[in-house]
Amino acid sequence: MKILVIGAGAWGTALAVSSASRHQVTLWARDAAQLAGLKSERTNARYLPGIALPAALALQGGDTPLAQALDGQDLVILATPVSAARGMLQSLQNASVPVAWLSKGFEAPVAGAAASPFGLMVHEIRAQAAPDLRAGVLSGPSFALEVARGQPTALVAASEHAEVRDALVAAFHGATLRVYANDDVVGVEVGGAVKNVLAIATGLCDGLQLGLNARAALITRGLAEMTRLGVALGARAETFTGLSGLGDLVLTATGDLSRNRKVGLLLAQGQTLAQAVDSLGHVAEGVYCARTVVQRAAGLGVEMPIAQSVVALLDGKLKPAEAVATLMGRGPTAELA
Repeated sequence: MKILVIGAGAWGTALAVSSASRHQVTLWARDAAQLAGLKSERTNARYLPGIALPAALALQGGDTPLAQALDGQDLVILATPVSAARGMLQSLQNASVPVAWLSKGFEAPVAGAAASPFGLMVHEIRAQAAPDLRAGVLSGPSFALEVARGQPTALVAASEHAEVRDALVAAFHGATLRVYANDDVVGVEVGGAVKNVLAIATGLCDGLQLGLNARAALITRGLAEMTRLGVALGARAETFTGLSGLGDLVLTATGDLSRNRKVGLLLAQGQTLAQAVDSLGHVAEGVYCARTVVQRAAGLGVEMPIAQSVVALLDGKLKPAEAVATLMGRGPTAELA
């Protein structure tokens, strides 16, 4: 199977490394300087240091047109941030093979023909930018470093097209990586986006040393918020008990490799948001999509008090201790309401 991975960040590189032993994989990097480094060092020093690129992994990009790289491929993986998804999907709209993205989050609101009062998830962007594309999303609880090391991981391949789901399973299911199929694209994308916001809250909780009881409560109530929003957007509730819901939430909220959790920890230590983000060196999607999560929930009449507190914290309207007090000061309610 011939697979093109577009985007040489940590996750794109990890997935390319993981599958290069079984398939003909090409990793495509837009930046010519990065591509030169990948070729000369055979490692992604910036995004995945210490992981050797297999000799079988082909490297392209820079001055090589994307259309040329697409020729002869069986599957295309879009491993770019959400902010680049619209442009890339427009470039791929006439692709004759399955396309899947790895992005998790919401696009910033855009103007023009695609104008929207709030940011969109990638499946919604695809509906505007490439409506005829056979596409889907590969998501789930996965730190890039562990996948690149060959440590056991489980993912979910979601698409309305069986052909796309089957292609993703064939491409990546193996001895150390299990891939489960799902046709609930909305649920999988909501889980992947909202868990980043909730991970900031959990990092804050741990940074303030509020204890394991508080962490468990926050994750559980966060899952309830995620599910309410997802169902209101058309997802199935059971999707949120799976890999892209509960699984990804637990990993991102508690794992030391989580950038979003790290933001919460740093804010709890007294750093400003700018200081916290600058120290990461990578994108923390929860910072950029928290406001959109709350906006979409408000428009649907969905209560998301944890996400609302995260937005107030990121906007500087609440201090860390005040955010906790706000959540704990809410009136009683039924658990399953």
